Amino acid sequence: MRIMSEKIVHADILVKGLVQGVSFRAYTKRKAISLGLSGFVRNLTNGDVEIKVEGPEEQIYRLIKWLRNEGSPASRVEKVLVQWSNQLENYSYFRISF
Repeated sequence: MRIMSEKIVHADILVKGLVQGVSFRAYTKRKAISLGLSGFVRNLTNGDVEIKVEGPEEQIYRLIKWLRNEGSPASRVEKVLVQWSNQLENYSYFRISF
């Protein structure tokens, strides 16, 4: 039986498209918490949404897939950009930031 290690990583995610004014941050927070992730999501002044997230690499991949394919029901995601890092901020929970 092989035991998989759950490597903890950090990802900076930028979501482009119709992602503000459609409850995108609230849906993202709910999804991140359900995946056991920590960090934050916030709107940027240019209309994008920024997500800084930490947790098991596999769970962050699941969040990215969800962002690309689902998001909030009224959103229209055009692009999801991801930068990975091993430098952790050690967030204690996931929140909506302003």
